[in-house]
Amino acid sequence: MRVAVIGSGYVGLVSGACFADFGHVVTCVDKDVRKIEMLRAGDIPIFEPGLDHLVAQNVKEGRLFFTLDAAEAIREADAIFIAVGTPSRRGDGHADLSYVYAAAKEIAELMSGYTVIVTKSTVPVGTGDEVERIIRETRPDADFAVVSNPEFLREGAAINDFKRPDRVVVGTDDPRAREVMQELYRPLYLNETPLLFTNRRTSELTKYAANAFLAMKITFINEIADVCERTGADVQQVARGIGLDNRIGGKFLNAGPGYGGSCFPKDTLALVRTAQEAGAPLQLVEATVRVNDARKKAMSDRIVKALSGDVAGKTVAILGLTFKPNTDDMRDAPALDIIKALQAGGAKIRAFDPEGMEEAAHLLTDVEFVGGPYEAVAGADAVAIITEWDQFRALDLGRIKQALKAPIVIDLRNIYKPAEMRALGFTYVSVGRA
Repeated sequence: MRVAVIGSGYVGLVSGACFADFGHVVTCVDKDVRKIEMLRAGDIPIFEPGLDHLVAQNVKEGRLFFTLDAAEAIREADAIFIAVGTPSRRGDGHADLSYVYAAAKEIAELMSGYTVIVTKSTVPVGTGDEVERIIRETRPDADFAVVSNPEFLREGAAINDFKRPDRVVVGTDDPRAREVMQELYRPLYLNETPLLFTNRRTSELTKYAANAFLAMKITFINEIADVCERTGADVQQVARGIGLDNRIGGKFLNAGPGYGGSCFPKDTLALVRTAQEAGAPLQLVEATVRVNDARKKAMSDRIVKALSGDVAGKTVAILGLTFKPNTDDMRDAPALDIIKALQAGGAKIRAFDPEGMEEAAHLLTDVEFVGGPYEAVAGADAVAIITEWDQFRALDLGRIKQALKAPIVIDLRNIYKPAEMRALGFTYVSVGRA
């Protein structure tokens, strides 16, 4: 099948490359000249393990193309995926749908023959209705269906998530559109992947509900970690004890500095606003948003306390800046709040991240970015581990201790064992463990 993907950001690029790898002919469209030039030159504008190889392979085999001109891609497409950004709207937290609606109007003006228009972007309930209205108003004669097909990709594992998903959710009541979507995802039948067909509004809400539930799970274990610290319990053992219950599961039960990234912060907020306007407020999700915001800010207090309550003039080494490992995504990363709070207290920051420093440099000021973890800790008064990159899981602790001005480690990801760290002579602070 011929596929057009409008928007070549994280979701659009991963989806386009994977559909091409399924055997479809895919053209990714974007208005960003620099991005398209990079992709045509074989450079990937985001960090996602394996994506460079997947893109290169499918470009070489003539199934994946990149263009600034949407006209030909849209006219020839059997299915057109809208994969543009839906950031939080300034002032009210609603999803900004201006890019989605602009894409819908452009598609309407250019499409030819029966076309399935698929919303891949994360959008509030009812967005598909508005997309359909825009297209119908622009092209009353058009033969088309608007489908919801939310993505459930984890940054750092997106290719595997696309090719071996837990499920594929498709929102449509149109029989022809259903056939097109089944053909697009036909390779997944070999893996017996469930294709869940729903109406469009149900599909749209499913995406938000999934992200909100996972965000609540993270926030729940973070609050349990606080209780553990005050009662002498161990949050990692508590998490294992409840995670072995298959009704709960062990994923997303790692205590830490709070959730961040491109999805959870904006999606929980957008769902809260949607529910409020519908007259059915989601108090659990509202509390999750408040607690998570406070969580990130409170982590800086933990570092300050480890430095005897005063960081003025002291150097804090930061290991890890991105919101999670295996990505360069700095959006709503806990490190941003933590570093800014430490700087407000007079601390000097020296930081290292394997992939996130270039983006972090646009979001932070007066931070010294260095080339590795040992360079970061050299002469520092303390080191804080904020992101659990593999590079930080087996540090030479003797070398770390020798390089630090004082042997203080604040481990916000519980990578190391408290007893072992103390036996090595460290002042060691972790999350939810005695």
